[in-house]
Amino acid sequence: MPKIDFAHVTNWVFDLDHTLYPATGSLFRQIEVRMSQWMVDELGIDHARAEYLRKHYWATYGTTLAGLMREHGVDPGPYLTHVHDIDFTVLAPDPALRAGLENLPGRRIVYTNGNANYARKVIDARGLSGVFAEVYGIENANFLPKPERAAFETVFAKDGVQPTQAAMFEDDPRNLKAPHELGMKTVHVAETGAQGEHIHHHTNDLANFLTRLV
Repeated sequence: MPKIDFAHVTNWVFDLDHTLYPATGSLFRQIEVRMSQWMVDELGIDHARAEYLRKHYWATYGTTLAGLMREHGVDPGPYLTHVHDIDFTVLAPDPALRAGLENLPGRRIVYTNGNANYARKVIDARGLSGVFAEVYGIENANFLPKPERAAFETVFAKDGVQPTQAAMFEDDPRNLKAPHELGMKTVHVAETGAQGEHIHHHTNDLANFLTRLV
């Protein structure tokens, strides 16, 4: 396989869900179930309406939480605690991914639309503890979600990320637009590639992709 030039990159930013673990697993489905049940319990709607709103708010606002905050004034703290109370044993360590990440020169961070506590549990379950210099959740962006450009700018300013020397790895192509505009290398991590000038590379095997970087 040909090598890929990332020689200028010293800041490596990774999404979490469906990026640092496969989209084929059952982890995120647990969260989706708890999101819908939370809406049934707290908003007093039926399950079908909750499922619709969960998907509609994600598509419209970037996260279901963002829609709940804007449309219903939801307090994000208790909501995030509830939806992330799941079984992490469905995840398995990935030594190949760990090796690929550890070989990257420079600073490695995680930035997710979940909260940081949840992200750390996923990182632990994947055998990636100690790999990342910092973990940022949606609370670190003042609960503004990706794909909002201001969310990226807030987190990058806190961490000192220099976008022109950075790369962003994401499963949701919407969340690569702002990084591209900021001058970052962008990598879409998913089974199926997406189109757009804001996507520089695509991979369905992150561990293997990382071994090809120079």
